[in-house]
Amino acid sequence: MTLSERFGANLARGRLENMKTSLLLRIAAVITLLFFAGHTAGIPWTPALGPEEARVVAAMKGPSFDVMGSTRTYWDFYFGFGVTISYLLLLEAAVLWQLGSLAKTNAERLRPIIAVFFIGFVVNTFLAAKYFFVIPLAMSVVIAVLLALAFYVAGRSPENSR
Repeated sequence: MTLSERFGANLARGRLENMKTSLLLRIAAVITLLFFAGHTAGIPWTPALGPEEARVVAAMKGPSFDVMGSTRTYWDFYFGFGVTISYLLLLEAAVLWQLGSLAKTNAERLRPIIAVFFIGFVVNTFLAAKYFFVIPLAMSVVIAVLLALAFYVAGRSPENSR
């Protein structure tokens, strides 16, 4: 049985007791890694290349101004923040993967960390709904649900939560 079949079968039957915290965190890590890959592949994050969009990008690249002793444009901020988001998604994926390893020995102690990641992805879900489009929204929702499940399962008896 594949990983996705096992995950789907357990959820479909309402059998969270068979789900392991480590597995849920690892699935969340893989989806976060896919989120990173998709975000990074979107460089330079402009939705289209039509004449109107080209004028906006040119305006962002045009005038520069001083920011705390550095000369920057709005494009610098836009591109820099985009690269920063990619890097942070990769970092989150790595940390979630490592938490999956740690959950095998004591999942309950990870609940505060899982809760912080959950809150972060819930906030990201609302921001994606307001400012972006369906793909980042869906990725954020799925990761938040996996983290909520991991938090729940980690609080159950030690033999079920690892």
